Amino acid sequence: QVQAMESGGGSVHSGGSMRLSCVASGPFDERDQMGWFRQAPGKEREGVAAIDNDGTTKYADSVKGRFTISQNYARNALYLQMSSLKPEDTAMYYCAIDSGIRQPYLLLPTVWSYWGQGTQVTVSS
Repeated sequence: QVQAMESGGGSVHSGGSMRLSCVASGPFDERDQMGWFRQAPGKEREGVAAIDNDGTTKYADSVKGRFTISQNYARNALYLQMSSLKPEDTAMYYCAIDSGIRQPYLLLPTVWSYWGQGTQVTVSS
């Protein structure tokens, strides 16, 4: 089955930047969609950004204008460039992979099937 592995987390001061990466392995093809999600302690997992197989991107309102999602040419690697980070961005960030998700639901965690182990992002004030 498809697997995802995240990297690039760490600690940064408020206002700083960080780039997360996710590499997909296994039976991954051009129909697949990829997304970034996060979960802070005591909170539910939430969608951050996702990219459809036609290149359409979708962002949570809380990160619009600060985060950018992108893929490599082969579309088997996913990136999240995060800028102007805030303490409320602190969370475990997860990469997810699936196919056939309708665009209005791309930021809904419950519809995604394959998840990475996560990478911690900590933003200090």
